[in-house]
Amino acid sequence: MAFWQALDGLGASHSIHIDRPRGSVEPTEPDLIYPMDYGYLENTVSSDREGIDVWVGSLGSSVVTGVLCTIDARKADSEVKLLIGCTPDEARQALAIHNRGSQSALLLERPV
Repeated sequence: MAFWQALDGLGASHSIHIDRPRGSVEPTEPDLIYPMDYGYLENTVSSDREGIDVWVGSLGSSVVTGVLCTIDARKADSEVKLLIGCTPDEARQALAIHNRGSQSALLLERPV
């Protein structure tokens, strides 16, 4: 459980910046509408040298409920995206978004 506690600590110690609110359209893919808030943890760094990406679900909790491990073959990059306060259905929605086109993803769900 140390992994999940470390993620919770990371999420709790950094503000979430939402740059794609629920219902917004992805500028590069007009058929993609964000089902949840999507953004990043401020003052963190991911493999793309930007903040660690987060999906924020409807549970109203700051607990990290899952992690998406993503790879984009076209961009030749990979990232980790945190699922914060997401229901299992919301986690599956986020997973589906990252399993489109040149992207592939795996979902790690937090054990109950």
